[in-house]
Amino acid sequence: MPDLTTYREAACEAAYRASLVLADWRGRFQTREKGRADLVTEADVQAQEAIRTFLHKRFPHHAFLGEESPTDHQSRPGVDAPPTWIVDPIDGTTNYVHDFPLYCISIALQLQGELVVGVVYEPTRDEMFHAATGQGAFLNWRRLKTSSTDSLSQAVLTTGFPPDLQGQDRSLDWWRWFSFRTRSLRRTGSTALNLAYLAAGRCDGYYAFDNHVWDIAGGVVLVREAGGLVTNLDGSRLDPYGTSALASNGPLHPALIEAMRCDPRS
Repeated sequence: MPDLTTYREAACEAAYRASLVLADWRGRFQTREKGRADLVTEADVQAQEAIRTFLHKRFPHHAFLGEESPTDHQSRPGVDAPPTWIVDPIDGTTNYVHDFPLYCISIALQLQGELVVGVVYEPTRDEMFHAATGQGAFLNWRRLKTSSTDSLSQAVLTTGFPPDLQGQDRSLDWWRWFSFRTRSLRRTGSTALNLAYLAAGRCDGYYAFDNHVWDIAGGVVLVREAGGLVTNLDGSRLDPYGTSALASNGPLHPALIEAMRCDPRS
């Protein structure tokens, strides 16, 4: 079986190939809604197929879980499942559609129930974030380390909102609550970039209530390998197939867990 370095390098190559597909489709794709305000384009589908084809040729016995393949979403891989690639071909599709430069390709590998490889590629800035368990996290070839901020008042947090905010007052309540208690908040429109930027020390923490596994899987490995933490909202072991997650540089994590015990409407 290839080692994690081989898998990580393959994921980087797959992400780069997908970026060429996105560039080729620029300005000529058709957009439709999967749900209210939840966009998908031909570019999403074709980029995912480019990733799937490349990885299948390299690793024909591996499984594949992609955002744009509904039949892939049946169940989570078990610990005895074959190595499984978890892919979001465009995280930040709305940004891509509007030529707003915060979007990326996210690829992760789950092995024996654990996320072990993570790649997030931001093509507009040619920033390849990549990590493998025990090997550290990197931006291109610069090693990453999370920040040292340990107080909310000095922290920059990122978050993500669901595409349709109707009935999602909780997200807005927490946005208001943290706005009064942190240095600043950012909503980039891309969960994978939020986590990659956290690994790079550009922000200090992340929280959200409406994730999918392909949104966070690649970024989880990046954050952990850069020295940070990713858990459930209450600080328990992360379930990447759950809907919520809390991530931090490490020192800020106790303050975030404590914050999540509050009533954001107070």
